[in-house]
Formats: sequence, structure tokens, C-alpha cells
Amino acid sequence: MSPSKPASLLCIGTLFCLILSLSIAAPILIRPFYYIQIRTLHLSEQTGWSEEVIRDAYDEVLDYCVFGKPFGTGQLAWSESGKSHFEDVRGLFLTDFAVLGASACLTGILYWLNRTGRLRFYRFLGRGVGFWAGISTLVLTAAIGALAAVNFDRAFVVFHALFFPGKDNWIFDPNTDQIILVMPEVFFRNCALFIAAVLILCCVILILHDRRHRRSAAVSY
Repeated sequence: MSPSKPASLLCIGTLFCLILSLSIAAPILIRPFYYIQIRTLHLSEQTGWSEEVIRDAYDEVLDYCVFGKPFGTGQLAWSESGKSHFEDVRGLFLTDFAVLGASACLTGILYWLNRTGRLRFYRFLGRGVGFWAGISTLVLTAAIGALAAVNFDRAFVVFHALFFPGKDNWIFDPNTDQIILVMPEVFFRNCALFIAAVLILCCVILILHDRRHRRSAAVSY
């Protein structure tokens, strides 16, 4: 069976989506990542609310966005405008989870077909699909990271303009939507760093796996 270029391109794109969606899902699903920041960002001292109150508020918002439970922010005040923003956020979360599930399933199918000899991937420039998926994802991350590093505030605004077009309900009034006081901009910056760290780790694993495969093939040859 001759190696298939279309199959290789499909696998590279699927791995790209898998890495990206998995990295985005990490700070959403790993709640201790936020709990740690309640103390490191001194949120209790800044707001006057206990750590338990802050955790309950965050958990209620995430339970709504991830599991579809009734919306709430614990003991903190919220408005209909704030709720509508989290409805939009929930849509983005569910989209990411759907991409994660679909790309994971397709990756598994392609891997099985390859392992059973039903499909062979073409190696562009002698490199496997994992290498090219890792490199392309790293390049995109580096480009976005460089822009964000220059002006994170601007990048934050551009992000909301792209994913919440024509809306300004993401601009919270802390008097009516107190959740913003315990989810400051620095928290979202840390989320971006966490996403980048998971993404880079995944890319490095794929690249090293391809390198190991090349060495094994060379020794076998």
C-alpha cells in the first residue's frame, strides 16, 4: 500500500485540532488551577469575601458553563447582562468540547487504521504527521503569544471582539456583576499561559515521538 498524502494532511489537521481543543479545555476542567489563584492573587484580601464564598461563586458559574446547571454566582450579585455573556461563553465551551471529542475519535480511528496496515501516512520531507502537527501548532502559538506579549490588554479586547462580535456584555460592571472582581484580567492571562504550557507540552511529545520513530526506523533499516 502506497503512503497517502490526503490521509497525512487529514491526520495533521486532526492532531492540530486535538492539541488546541485539549489545551483550551485544561483550565476549564482543572478547577484547582483557579482555586490556587484565590490565594496567589490575594482575592480574599482584595474583595473582603472568604475563600469559600469565592470558590462557590466560581463553581456555580463553571457548573452552568460546563454542565448546564442553573446559573448563579453564589452569594455574589449578577445581572441579566452578565448571565447573557456566560450563555455565550457556554456556547464556546461546548464547541471546544465537541471539537475535542470529535478530533480524539478521529485520531483514534486513523491511528488504528495505520497500526493495522489499512492506511499508510505519507512522510513529508521524511517527517511524520506528529512532527508536522506539533510544529504547525507551535508556530501558531508563538505568533499569537508574541502579539499578546506586546499588549495583552489589546489582545484581550481583540479576542472578545472576534468571539463575541457586536456585543459588549463582556464588559462587566463590578457593582452589578461581582463575579468580575474574583475573575480579574490577570486570571485570564494566567489561563492563557496555562493553555500555552499544555499546548507546548503536547507538541514536544509529538515531535520527540516522531524523532524516536525515525531513529528506530533507521536502526531497523
